[in-house]
Amino acid sequence: MEKIISNPKWDIRGKYVVITGATSGIGLAAAKELAARGANLGIVARNEAKAHEIANEIKTSTNYSVTVDVFVANMASQQSIRKVATDILAKCPRVDILVNNAGALFETHQLTDDGLEMTWAVNHLAPFLLTNLLLNRLKESAPSRVITTASHGHEMAKNGIDFEDLNAERLYSPLRKLMGGPTLRYSQTKLANILFTIELARQLDGTGVSSYCFDPGLVSTNFNQNNGTLARMTMAVMKLFSRSPEKGAETMVWLADSTDNTIHNGLYYTDKKVKTPSVIAQDWEIAKRLWKVSEAQTRLSEVLN
Repeated sequence: MEKIISNPKWDIRGKYVVITGATSGIGLAAAKELAARGANLGIVARNEAKAHEIANEIKTSTNYSVTVDVFVANMASQQSIRKVATDILAKCPRVDILVNNAGALFETHQLTDDGLEMTWAVNHLAPFLLTNLLLNRLKESAPSRVITTASHGHEMAKNGIDFEDLNAERLYSPLRKLMGGPTLRYSQTKLANILFTIELARQLDGTGVSSYCFDPGLVSTNFNQNNGTLARMTMAVMKLFSRSPEKGAETMVWLADSTDNTIHNGLYYTDKKVKTPSVIAQDWEIAKRLWKVSEAQTRLSEVLN
């Protein structure tokens, strides 16, 4: 979508930013930097004690008098996401920016309490559901922004999303697992993040709510540390070639704070520049199909009514 958002009066100071995955990695780095620029934060985290510790650390480290709220949620549970959305709406009269940053990769085939494959549920369905539950508040707060963490890893999903195997049973079969099935599943979810972004932008055209996604690059974080010895060894090697969380968070912060009138709604960014994603990631028909499937998997019509 080529609509240019021109908003010279945009100022991050005093804006309220809801961010998931802010207790580590690029989410934490971004939260610190946004608060340092005067933004108020709502941190969505699973570990309440750790989130409160980080909230206190952020508040004492910035020169601004900022609010840092803590909201507790398990992003693998749709019931938990619905509850945290209710909590945010009750607490926050404004939501100026929603940053969908939480993500994970699971080496073994796991199902959530909702009966959905875990990587798909956390990386795609969670931001899809949370965004839609907060959408009216974002519209009321317009101009506002939705920023979703994607990845260059989406390019590995060369055949797109297998809509006939949404629970990825084939990808986690013994043979496919040896051939990198779990990693391919992660790539599919990152492809889904981009498709979600472009369809959200299309649906929100004219509302004052903008939708962006970005690639943080290869970042040295604690990502993929809970999937066994091989995964930890692989990540240890990758860290030798990785950028810092602060560097990885730069584009996220820029999308939240930029007043540059060249920011394009619905596009994908790398290193603060527009980047063309894979051909499949630009397919609006696939994006529309994914949206309908996601509505069904999250029972969105039931939740909103």
